[in-house]
Amino acid sequence: MADDVLAEVLSATRPWVLAVVAVVLGARSLVLPDAVAWVLRAALTVAIALQIALWGNCLLARWIAARQGAAAGAGATGYAAVHFIARLLLWSLVALLALDNLGIDVTALVASLGVGGIAVALAVQNILGDIFCSLSIVFDRPFEVGDFIIVDDLMGTVEQIGIKTTRIRSLGGEQLVFSNSDLVGSRIRNYKRMWERRVVFSFGVTYQTPPEKLERLCDIVREIVGGIEDARLDRVHFARFGDSALVFEVVYYVRKPDYNVYMDVQQAINLSLMRRCREEGVEFAYPTQTLYVQQCEPAEVHGGRDAS
Repeated sequence: MADDVLAEVLSATRPWVLAVVAVVLGARSLVLPDAVAWVLRAALTVAIALQIALWGNCLLARWIAARQGAAAGAGATGYAAVHFIARLLLWSLVALLALDNLGIDVTALVASLGVGGIAVALAVQNILGDIFCSLSIVFDRPFEVGDFIIVDDLMGTVEQIGIKTTRIRSLGGEQLVFSNSDLVGSRIRNYKRMWERRVVFSFGVTYQTPPEKLERLCDIVREIVGGIEDARLDRVHFARFGDSALVFEVVYYVRKPDYNVYMDVQQAINLSLMRRCREEGVEFAYPTQTLYVQQCEPAEVHGGRDAS
């Protein structure tokens, strides 16, 4: 592996750089005017600086290519941005070193670039914020392309993670576009990384159901959930006395995170529960109200009026 890297880096050596080095080394045995000697030294400095930049660029390209190969679409986009920034820094550093070795005072240049950089950064601070947030998403990986996420009250499947924005395809079919800074500052629920799905549901039966059958209902639910391959029961209880029903609460886990599997399991539980309740003679409750009317005797009514 190291030999391959070394060979690839050496392959970036340019012949004209070797030619400049050879000319300068050959000219050292000659007595040359000061102007010519300075030109040769300057040419050697520039050639070596450019060659070092080319070697560094080759190393960066190889590292980025290796990381992009292991990353998904979001990672590829992020590493492309890292590659661009690293190349910009590398070539800027090489240029400053070359100018400094040529006897040019780069202090004023660096200072002016610093002031200009601050002005540009203030002007595009929102864009820069989104760019750095995209790098944060790439390296921290709170989600990746293909994950189903929920951000506040919006949800969908991640389609693309760009330098400035992230695009999500909602369940309704429309595309949602989020700025990366908004996503980094939000609470995100990633359902793609869910190992098991915890489900809580309740059902109610009428108040006319005898206690023996209420107790039997718990065993029935255990049998139903236990007979489903993709479900694992956590608990089932007669939870409370509702306004018009005796309420049972059931908690179980779906062993697969897929939403369609969850709905299939819930449907199987509901249908089996209806069949077993019909066999046991247990009726499901629905919202009802009982109105009791008490009729007063006429004498009591007159007496009440006289008293008033």
